[in-house]
Parts: sequence; C-alpha cells; structure tokens
Amino acid sequence: MAQGEKLSIIGDHARVDEKEYMSLVGCLLYLTATIPDLMHAVSLLARFMHYCNVVNFKAAKRVLRYIKGTLKFGMLFKKEEKLNLVGYSDSDWASCIDDMKSTSGYFFTLGSSVFCWCSKKQ
Repeated sequence: MAQGEKLSIIGDHARVDEKEYMSLVGCLLYLTATIPDLMHAVSLLARFMHYCNVVNFKAAKRVLRYIKGTLKFGMLFKKEEKLNLVGYSDSDWASCIDDMKSTSGYFFTLGSSVFCWCSKKQ
C-alpha cells in the first residue's frame, strides 16, 4: 500500500467489475499464507469486496507490482543456537474514514522465524 493512502467507499469514484476485483483479492489472500508481509494490505483490500472502485483496484494492482518486485525474496528457516521470543505490535489509530475504527496488528518471532501474525480491525 502507498504510505498514507486511505481507501474508502465514500466518494464518487467509478466502480469496477466486482467479479474481477473479488478474483484478484482472492488470489492475494491465497498468497498471504506464504508471503505474510502482504497480510495487512490484502485485509484492507478485502474490506471493499462489495463496493470496489477504481482507487481500490489501483491499490490492489500496486500490491501485485510489489509481489513482482520481491519474487526473489523469501523466508529462511534455520536452526538457532538460542531462541529468543520477540513480539511487535502497531495500530493506526482510527484511520478508517468510513467508520473511524482502528486497525491493529502484531507478529511474533522465535529465533529467525515468524510464527504468528494478525491484522485486525477493532
């Protein structure tokens, strides 16, 4: 997602084909199992499944461009001598302009591996 970009159902943007948008977001949801850094962006896009406009569709295509540019990246699972449990969390403090709710997220690592993550609207 572009930094500071706010997706919304409010506005007079042109609508796009719902079937095409749903198909694209569904494919992106499938990819979140192996590419966890997509989780937040895809969950935001999935909120607009039944009201998709040009702005939301362009944001989804931006995620596709991100995937294309990071195809050679991956997660490495290796044996660690010492396992440290580390957790991170963040919130966007009521940035949804439709209902003024926050989105928060967290993830935990054990050694060099992420094993748990979540992005959720409050």
